[in-house]
Amino acid sequence: MKKVKQFLLLSITTILLQGCGAYSFTGADIDYSTTKTFQVNLFENNAPIVEPGIARDFTIQLQDLMLNQTSLDLVNNNGDLVYEGEIVEYYIAPITATSQSTAAQNRLTIAVNVRFYNTNDESKDFEQRFSFYFDYDGAAQLTGSDLDEALNIIFERITQDIFNKSLANW
Repeated sequence: MKKVKQFLLLSITTILLQGCGAYSFTGADIDYSTTKTFQVNLFENNAPIVEPGIARDFTIQLQDLMLNQTSLDLVNNNGDLVYEGEIVEYYIAPITATSQSTAAQNRLTIAVNVRFYNTNDESKDFEQRFSFYFDYDGAAQLTGSDLDEALNIIFERITQDIFNKSLANW
């Protein structure tokens, strides 16, 4: 009797899981039968203000996000999904002022122009600009670990927005 209950429970669970279809906890809409690889070309830094190393850091962060949220393999060329583009803005601007006419708070803004190509479904191709910002105290200098933290926050948001636009039905 106990084995019959276990068999029924296992059978019902299997039927329910198969009935749900393919589901991804990341929200990715990928047909893994036709899409196996992706490539992320280096995002050149074409912003008027060039911060050394951010082109490499952004490219790596987008690659890492894709590797962590999909089962696709990273390739250097001929990827089923191709990401390319450039960093087009990197600037710091005051956003609030003090009574002494100095910045009480500054904002670092970064914008990235992205071209996405899906070689299996050209209707999903796009070119779009993504941007995000990081606010910090006007008296602070955004250098060292503070800059690293700001870049990480900005890049995390931008890469997730790129992922959502290219692979999630949002």
